[in-house]
Amino acid sequence: MDTIPVTKTPSRFFREVSTVWAIICREIAVAFKSPGTLAMTLIMPIMMMGMIGGNLTQNMAGGLGFDFGTFMLVGMMVNMLFMMTAQGVATLVDDNEANFSEEMLIAPVSRVSIVIGKIGGSMFSAIVSMLGTVIVGAFMGITLSIGQFLSILALAPLVCLSAGAMSMILIGLIKNRKAANMAVMIVVMPQMFLSGAIIPINNSSGILMVLSRMLPMTYAVDLTRAVVYTETPEYANIVIFNPAVSIAAIVSITVVCLLIGTFFYAKSEKNR
Repeated sequence: MDTIPVTKTPSRFFREVSTVWAIICREIAVAFKSPGTLAMTLIMPIMMMGMIGGNLTQNMAGGLGFDFGTFMLVGMMVNMLFMMTAQGVATLVDDNEANFSEEMLIAPVSRVSIVIGKIGGSMFSAIVSMLGTVIVGAFMGITLSIGQFLSILALAPLVCLSAGAMSMILIGLIKNRKAANMAVMIVVMPQMFLSGAIIPINNSSGILMVLSRMLPMTYAVDLTRAVVYTETPEYANIVIFNPAVSIAAIVSITVVCLLIGTFFYAKSEKNR
C-alpha cells in the first residue's frame, strides 16, 4: 500500500522571520519605485542641516565649550532616522486603503512581525536620509571619523525601532491618511528641539525637563552622543545619562509603545 508523503510545514519562527523579511523587501522596492520619496529623503537633510543648523552654528555656537558642529550633526542624524522611520510607518494607513494590510492580517503570522517588518522597511529611507545629513555636514565642514559613523550606523536599528513603535500608537488610533501624517509630524517635530538633537538641554528645568525625559528621542540622541564622544574631554559636558540608563529607557518605551500600538492597530483592522 502506497504511503502518502508528508510535507513539512515551516516552523512558526521561520514563518515569522520570512514575513518580516518579505515586508522589508516590499518597502524597499516601493521606495525605489517612488523617486520623489527618495528625493525628499535627501532634501530634508539640506533643509534641516543647511538652514536650521547653519543659522544655529553662526548665531549660538560660541561659548559652549565644545564643537557645536559635531554636536548638531550627530543630533540631526538621529533626528532624520527617527523622523523618516515614523513617517514610513505612517504609510500603514495607505496600506489599509489599498487593502494590503488586510491581506497580511488574515495570514497566519503575528501582528508584531508585520509591524517590525514595516519598521525595518522604513529604516531604508531613514538611513538614506541620514547619509544625506552626513553629506550636507561635510559641505559645511563638519565630519565624523569612520569609527564614529559606523557606531551610529550600528545604533540605527534601535533608534528606528523606537521611532516606529511610537508611530504605531498614532496609526492604531487614527485611520485617516492626512490626519495620521499630521499627527506623526506634530509628535516628531517638537522632539527635535526638546530631545537635545540640535539645542543642548543639559540645563533644562520645569516642564521642559519633564517633557524631554518622556521622549524616546531624548535617550536615542544621548546614547548616540555617548558612543561618539566616548573617551573625549567633551563627554561630561555633552552626555546627560549613563548609556545603560539610555538603553533601558529606549527599550522600555519601545516595548510599551510597540505592544500598545500593535494592539490598537490589529483591533482597528478587525473592526473594518
